[in-house]
Amino acid sequence: MTTEPGSGTPLLPGVVHRLPHAPEPGGNTLGGGCLTLLALLIEIPAVLLIALSLGMRGWAQSARQEMESPGHVGPPPMDWVPVLWLGGFTLAVFVVAGLFLRSGHPFAGSVQLLVGALVLAATIAVGTAEHERAHPAPLPQCPTPAGVPCAPQGPGAPPENDRGSQGSQCRSGGNSDECADSGR
Repeated sequence: MTTEPGSGTPLLPGVVHRLPHAPEPGGNTLGGGCLTLLALLIEIPAVLLIALSLGMRGWAQSARQEMESPGHVGPPPMDWVPVLWLGGFTLAVFVVAGLFLRSGHPFAGSVQLLVGALVLAATIAVGTAEHERAHPAPLPQCPTPAGVPCAPQGPGAPPENDRGSQGSQCRSGGNSDECADSGR
């Protein structure tokens, strides 16, 4: 004979026994809707507060960079604060979704999972934008067409007027019209 876990109550064969903590089929849709509304009413001001604080932080950083001396060379370091704030909020939303699902409110849990997916997408977008800002694409090597920014060649690079295997180097350091092997 089998017994109910945690107690000595015998279970009858062929009878469906419900555990005391299991929700009824169909659940309480009104309770799930109210929990969803309550969670969203808490999350919306939290998102607005995070957006406001990160926006003000970015505004203050841009004003500070304008006032700094132009001696700073290179891109700014990656700013992890927005990624961590949004990541923490995403984690909190997913924890709440798990609690709702575990407590037997599938509608509220599903809505929280959708909100969590949206916030996760925003977190990834902010992280990608910060990474691209801190690690810009390298500039093409000089010379480039007029108006296109370029990076100067490094100290080990051959001079611009070195023709290498195509011929000898220009004697005057000028363009190819002045080279000895230019054909003119």
